[in-house]
Amino acid sequence: MIDAATTSIDDEQHDTRFVDLVRRLSEQSVVKHFDAYADVDWDAPEMAIDRHDPRFELEPDSPLGATEWYRSLPPETRAEIGLRAIVANMKAGLQFESILKRGLLEYAFKLPDGAPEFRYAYHEVIEEAHHSLMFQEFVNRSGLEVHGLTWDMKFGARRVIAMARRFPAQFFVFVLGGEDPIDHVQRTVLRSGRDIHPLLERIMRIHVTEEARHLSFARQYLRSTVPKLPRWRRAVMSIQAPIILHTMAGVMMRPSKDLVRRYGIPKAVLREAYPHDGPAAQSVRDSLRKVRALLLELGLVGPVAKRLWKRLRLWDDPPLGASL
Repeated sequence: MIDAATTSIDDEQHDTRFVDLVRRLSEQSVVKHFDAYADVDWDAPEMAIDRHDPRFELEPDSPLGATEWYRSLPPETRAEIGLRAIVANMKAGLQFESILKRGLLEYAFKLPDGAPEFRYAYHEVIEEAHHSLMFQEFVNRSGLEVHGLTWDMKFGARRVIAMARRFPAQFFVFVLGGEDPIDHVQRTVLRSGRDIHPLLERIMRIHVTEEARHLSFARQYLRSTVPKLPRWRRAVMSIQAPIILHTMAGVMMRPSKDLVRRYGIPKAVLREAYPHDGPAAQSVRDSLRKVRALLLELGLVGPVAKRLWKRLRLWDDPPLGASL
């Protein structure tokens, strides 16, 4: 049996760590932050976007880039497809960040005076606003029209925003579902050693630097909050989490329907590039490794939830020593 006094001490320690982290993150937002226009030299000649620039081509080891169909296209078309995929992700990213910002404001709205989370939430809203400005400026300068988030995700945005006030723990799972996959992709690209267009590289470096704070806050919020939730709330989270993560990762890591239609990508090519058990599926699982480990740590992956993770092909067995 768990001793009530011990549980109270543990909660107190969790709360202290959370408050300390939030204050440090707020201080870091003052010391190291970026402005979308002051810190990006948009009009430098090397920053100009040419849709036929070979640096935008998909990598030969990427899911679609590895297909014979893609490699057989003219170089200009390969570059344009790669650029359009980047622009579509940026459009989806800024629309996701619009939902995130509105949700953070809803979350902050109910916080009591003196809550350190209030200040941090507003720092994050400011930083996300600059990210959205960078993404939209890149979209504008590409000259390409893209759709971003799917219609059903746009329709569900208001429910997510309301969730930030009514069930913030679930909201921050949504945040991790949107931010962890793109953070994983951008860090992988930056570490790859490939020749990256300087404008794209600058945007990604700014983004991953500040997203590290946002991800840290979301994870520590869940560590501090989830253990205190009623059992029924934790049960809801355990079932909804893999569904949210599956939806968000799919948007960020697969070609949009618009791109598929525009370039007439055959269904057979998509099956070849994105099989259920291929490298692309493993990349999605890799992008969710940190949030999956966090949910395991918080006891939010019981037998039923684990079956759902496996059904959605998001499950990877944890490293040796981890437990369910």
